[in-house]
Amino acid sequence: MTHLWLGKAPLVLASKSAARRALLAGAGLPFEAIAADIDERGVEAPLRAAGASAEAVAAHLARAKARAVARSEPLRLVLGADQVLALDDEIFSKPRDLPAARAQLAKLSGRTHALHSALCVTRGEKVLFETVATARLACRALSANFIDRYLSAAGEAVLGSVGAYQLEGLGVHLFERIEGDHATILGLPLLPLLAFLRQEGSLAG
Repeated sequence: MTHLWLGKAPLVLASKSAARRALLAGAGLPFEAIAADIDERGVEAPLRAAGASAEAVAAHLARAKARAVARSEPLRLVLGADQVLALDDEIFSKPRDLPAARAQLAKLSGRTHALHSALCVTRGEKVLFETVATARLACRALSANFIDRYLSAAGEAVLGSVGAYQLEGLGVHLFERIEGDHATILGLPLLPLLAFLRQEGSLAG
C-alpha cells in the first residue's frame, strides 16, 4: 500500500510506541520512528499544577514530542502523539511499577474513564495539524484476586500504558463496554491523520 504515499520522504514518528508503529504500518504509511527526548512528566507538571484539562495536557505533550524531533529533521513531516487517561478530574500517567499499576486498576474498577489521544504534525517549527480524540471505557468491577492474576499474566508490559493495560492483549478482560475508535484507544487518532495527509498532498486522495 506504500504506493498511496506521495511524500518525498517517509513520515517521522516521534515515538517508539509499538502500538503506534503498528497502526502506521497497517495503514501502509512509510515512516521512521525516532524517540522524542523529552521529560514528559516535567513538561506536564506545570500544566497539571495550573489545572489544565486532560485534553490540553495530551495536546501539549504531542506538540512537544513533534517539535523535539523536528529539530533534527526540519524538512520532514514529523508526527508527535500522546495519550492521557482521565478518571473524572484525576489525570493518570504510566504507572511507575506493578504496585502502582495495581492501585490504579483498583481505582478504575467499576467506573468509566476517558482516554484522550492527541497528535501533532509539524514541519520544522511550524505546526501543520493537531487534534485530540477521546474514547470512553467502562471497566467492570475487578476483585483484588483478579487484579493480581491479571498483573501476573500481563507482567511489566502494563507499565508501558497510561491505563496499565493493552486493549489489544490481555487488557480486554478489564472491560464491559467501550465507546470510541480503536486507533484512538491505541494512542493515535488515525482517521484524522489520514485526512490531513490527503489534504496536505502526502497521500493519494
